Amino acid sequence: MSSEAPERSPSRGDVWRRLGAPDDQIGSVNDPRSQEEQGLVWNEKWVYLERSSGDGEARVARVVLWNRYDFVGLFRVLPDGTAEPEKLPER
Repeated sequence: MSSEAPERSPSRGDVWRRLGAPDDQIGSVNDPRSQEEQGLVWNEKWVYLERSSGDGEARVARVVLWNRYDFVGLFRVLPDGTAEPEKLPER
């Protein structure tokens, strides 16, 4: 039997405090329609943009997926469009 407590999933407030307000939101936690991305089911996605210093062009840099109010995943979106899981930064 392990003495370690299970890690708590971050709340919406935790993510907001650590990453700030998203640049865009797709779907809603109250929307019954779900989608699948990165093998995960979600119904709300927070999108964070990164602006290039050279031309001011914005690209998706990070997404947070939610299923209802449950945190599903955080992904760094690479310049080639692929995504890799990322841990929520500490603050």
